[in-house]
Amino acid sequence: MIETFLLIILFIVGIYFGSFFTLATYRLPKKENIIYKHSYCPNCNHKLGILDLVPIFSYLFLGGKCRYCKNPIGIRYFLFEILTGIVFVLLGISLKIDIYNIEIIKIIYLGLVILYIASLFIIAGINKEQDKIQKSVLYFGIGICVVYIIYSCTLNLENVYKYVIYLCMMLILILLDTLSFKKNLKYNETIQICILILYMLIITGEYITIFTLLFTILMMGIENIMMHIKKRKSQKVRTKKTKRPIAFYLCVANIILLIGSNFLINYMVK
Repeated sequence: MIETFLLIILFIVGIYFGSFFTLATYRLPKKENIIYKHSYCPNCNHKLGILDLVPIFSYLFLGGKCRYCKNPIGIRYFLFEILTGIVFVLLGISLKIDIYNIEIIKIIYLGLVILYIASLFIIAGINKEQDKIQKSVLYFGIGICVVYIIYSCTLNLENVYKYVIYLCMMLILILLDTLSFKKNLKYNETIQICILILYMLIITGEYITIFTLLFTILMMGIENIMMHIKKRKSQKVRTKKTKRPIAFYLCVANIILLIGSNFLINYMVK
């Protein structure tokens, strides 16, 4: 009963995080404040009340429409909130948190992983919607890396020198990306992808990151096959070429594999 209550709490926390992710995905590319600025309807700009901001339930009670301008709200926001709730529940289950014997180490790790997954959700959302990687979120990731390195080294889980090398490589790449922007007035996507991969290396380790890259290649290959089939079925319709959201696939693959590895460690390995 108590464990069920804990999972319910995780689901509630997850759906609220999901609501925040959609807000951050919309505002960060516009350079709008994501903390202090009051939530508003993007169609009529009317400030939203408390009853308009309850994840999942507000969408259902309002019939998927804005209370003020009656414009429809995309169902993807509703589904995304449910998805993040499920991800948080799966994360809690995968860590095998025992409410009767709470381990501070696991609670700290859970908090760090939640922040990590939050950053990946936002990176993936912006990359999918805007075809870019949000640098401010990557900078936030550096802070998470530093805290995670301190956490790991305190517990003697890993060699600190490996982490320092990865972190230095990340900082060098950020410097190169900044110099590239000053020269060409645009960020280098390849460098940003490398920074994201280093971020994953520090938090999830080498094996999960390698499988993340393989899984990403697989997902992009499947998408290419599906697009090719769709193109053959509609030969008369000209489709313009679109860039592949590589960061989106990397983040999705990494979240799946991270939770999957926790299940493997805590339930399969004795």
